Amino acid sequence: MDLQTLIQLLDSTIRLAMPLLLACLAGLYSERAGIFDIGLEGKMLVAAFMSAAVAAVASTADLSGGAIAALAGFLPIWLAQIIALPLSPVFLGLLAGIGASLVFAGIHGLASITFKGNQLICGVALNFLAAGLTVVVSQAWFGEGGRTPQLPATARFNPITLPGAEAIAGVPVVGPLYADLISGHTILVYAGLLFVPLTWWILFRTRFGLRLRAVGENPAAVDTAGISVVRLRFAAVGICGILCGIAGAYIATALQAGFIKDMTAGRGFIALAALIFAKWRPWYALYACLLFGFLQAIALRPDIFEATIGMRVQVQLLDALPYILTVIILAGFVGKAVAPRAGGEPYVKER
Repeated sequence: MDLQTLIQLLDSTIRLAMPLLLACLAGLYSERAGIFDIGLEGKMLVAAFMSAAVAAVASTADLSGGAIAALAGFLPIWLAQIIALPLSPVFLGLLAGIGASLVFAGIHGLASITFKGNQLICGVALNFLAAGLTVVVSQAWFGEGGRTPQLPATARFNPITLPGAEAIAGVPVVGPLYADLISGHTILVYAGLLFVPLTWWILFRTRFGLRLRAVGENPAAVDTAGISVVRLRFAAVGICGILCGIAGAYIATALQAGFIKDMTAGRGFIALAALIFAKWRPWYALYACLLFGFLQAIALRPDIFEATIGMRVQVQLLDALPYILTVIILAGFVGKAVAPRAGGEPYVKER
């Protein structure tokens, strides 16, 4: 395998791992607070639909283009573009995806925290609701068989060329690594990578993170200290909804160009497996998601895998590798993973 082929494989790994990483971090906040969230898949799916739908509709209105034209008369063009950014179709789609995911997160929080329902059943119900609702609403709005129209370039997150990438592209080894692997990703990829150290800092270096982890281990002690368990758990569920919204928007407006039925394809469950594999730690979650992304990248390039091992492998087997690893992890073959002690149990305040 030459360097350029390896870089292409790793580049695909990062792109495919990003929605898994965002969903994994979302589940990390929720489960650290004691709320097991099987509904990651549903939140991502409804966010993918809403982001693609709003971006498709907004792209026909071209609100940002009109705003840029109006501001360009008395402002520099780069400043006009920044000011008009919130009106761009892709940004509106991202906000819509986050909003839809937050609605589902609110339903999950209301059912499992306020009404103390079974958290796993609530999550499964959200997954079924999202799977059916997105297809029905998409057909009613666009009439294209449960999918949204193909998104134009203005309604998608496009790759960013980092400073100096073109200048050093010709330098052996270092140039291709920087220009083709580190540079050339969308803003959501770089944001997702930054969320990993940010999550570590929030959970392990802030008072909020300490209280959040304490709620997942011993909510009675937190309540005794005069801290609201309900408020902390709703905050965790809200953060989970935001990250799932970004993950869903990434799938529909960056990884692909529109919404299709069940396009998340089990990524929410793979993210849960990665979270268990990572033992509920942010940095380990990054490594686990990159592993799953690498397996998905191999499935897309079977020729590389066959050239490496020297034998032909069925494409269907390569496609199943991430799901096989998910089953292995959930079956407990990767070592003991101890979940937060109060996870999955509704907190009932003693009077």
